[in-house]
Amino acid sequence: MRHSLVATTGLMLLLSACGQTPSAYQPSATPGDQVHSAHMHGQASLGSQALGDCATDSARGGAAVASSVQNFNTPARAAVDGDPATRWSSEFSDDQWLQVNLGGMKDICQVTLSWEYARAETFQLQVSDDSKTWRDLGAPTAGQDGQQTVTVSGKGQYVRMKGLKRHTGYGYSLLEFQVFTSGADGGGMPMPGGEYVLANPPVTGVVPSQKDPPHRYFHEFQANCAVSRTTLPDDPIVFFGKPGASHTHTFLGNTTTNAASTLASLQAGSTACVVPGDKSAYWMPTMFNGDQEILPVGPQVIYYKTGVLDYTSVRPFPPGLRYVVGNMKATPEEFLTNSVEGWECGNSSYNADIPASCPQGTQINVRYQAPSCWDGIHLDTPNHQSHMAYPVAGRCTASHPVAVPMLEFKMAFPVSGDTSKVRLASGRGYSFHYDFYNAWEPATLKAMVDQCIVGGLQCNARGYDEAHPEAGAALGLDYRLP
Repeated sequence: MRHSLVATTGLMLLLSACGQTPSAYQPSATPGDQVHSAHMHGQASLGSQALGDCATDSARGGAAVASSVQNFNTPARAAVDGDPATRWSSEFSDDQWLQVNLGGMKDICQVTLSWEYARAETFQLQVSDDSKTWRDLGAPTAGQDGQQTVTVSGKGQYVRMKGLKRHTGYGYSLLEFQVFTSGADGGGMPMPGGEYVLANPPVTGVVPSQKDPPHRYFHEFQANCAVSRTTLPDDPIVFFGKPGASHTHTFLGNTTTNAASTLASLQAGSTACVVPGDKSAYWMPTMFNGDQEILPVGPQVIYYKTGVLDYTSVRPFPPGLRYVVGNMKATPEEFLTNSVEGWECGNSSYNADIPASCPQGTQINVRYQAPSCWDGIHLDTPNHQSHMAYPVAGRCTASHPVAVPMLEFKMAFPVSGDTSKVRLASGRGYSFHYDFYNAWEPATLKAMVDQCIVGGLQCNARGYDEAHPEAGAALGLDYRLP
C-alpha cells in the first residue's frame, strides 16, 4: 500500500499513523466574525462561491504537499481532490503548512478554505513562483468556522496556507483548499493540446467500496515490456498530431507509437511486451549522460497492482484510457510523494534528484506509482490527469469512484560511476513522469486482473504465482489466452 510522504527540512520522511482521529473532530457550522478580507459563505457546495472571471479552481487535482500529516488517512492531496468527505490534517503544532502547485503562473483572485473543527486561529496565505521564495498575499487572516473565503490579488504558480496559530489543541484540518484564478487558463495541472474524450459506454452508478476483504500480501502482476522506440520528440497524449513538439521520450511496449497514435493504430501495431495482447504504449523522458542516451536494457517491470484496500473491487482499464503520471514541473517534494523510494543506486535511496555518483557496476533505478481511481466518464481530459485520482486512505472517492489497476513503473538505467552529468530530457530527476495509453486486448487484461489483483496473487507476466501453483495461470506458455 501507499505511504504518505511530507517535506521536512527539505527532505521527505516516511510517516506512519500518529494516533486515532479524536472523536471531537466534527465539522462546525458556527459562523465566525469577519476579520480582514475573509467572509463566511456558510456550507455552500464546493466551487460555487467564485463568480465572474474569478471562476477557475486551479488547485483542484494539483500536486499538494504539506509540512506534516496526522496519519495516512489525511494526506495533503485530500485537500485538493474536490471531495468534501476527505481532509488533510497536520501534526499537533502551530508551525504547519499546506501548499499546492497550480501547474503554471496564474492570476490568483480568491482562496476558499473549508475548515474542519480543527481550524486556524490565524494563518497567512502566500504565493511563490518556485516553491522556495514566498510572498504574502495580504495580511495574516483570522480563521473562521466552516467555509471561509479570502479575496486576494497576486500571481504565481504555488499557493500556501501557512498556519500561525491553532484554534484547538489539534493540528490544522482542511476539507478543501481552493485557489481561484482569473483568465481562460484552465484548472488543475494544465498541459497544452487537450480535450475531453468520453468513455463509450461510461461507467456509472459505482459507489466506492468500503469493504475489507481477507488480507492478501500481494495482489499484482507484471507487464514486462522492452524499449520499442527511442529519442523521439513525440507525445500522442499531450501533443497529439504535433510531431516534434515534445522533449524526447523513450517508448516501451507498442512499436508504432508516435504523435499521431490512436487506439486503433495501437491495436493494429505490434508490441515489445512479452504478452502479445498488451499493445499499450508506455513512455517517459529520455535519460542522458551528458549527450549520450541511456536506455533500459531488456524487458522492464511495469507492475499492475491494487491501489485500494478492497482489491476485489479493481476492474480493468477501459480501452483507450490514457493519462500522464507525475509532472515535469514538480518540486522535489512533489516527486517524492508518489515515488516508492525516489532515485536509487547502490545503498542510496529516497533521492529527489539523480545521485551525482553511484557505485561502479550498479544501475540507477526509479519506481513511480500512478493514480488508481477513475471518474468512469472520461478517457482523457484537457490536463490529461483530472479524470484520474489517487485513493484517499485506501479508498476511491465519490468524484473518482472506479478502482482500476495502479501502475508502478520500475525502470533500471545502466549507468554508474560519475553520474553528475546524468539528466532527463525533461530536466532534473524530479521532473520524471510517464504516460500510459491503454491498448490491451480487453479479454487478456481482464483475465490478468481477475486472476492476480482480484485473486490476491503475486503473478509474473503469465498471470502465474509460483507460491500458489494450485491457482494455475491466466495465460498459456505462449503468453496468450488459452
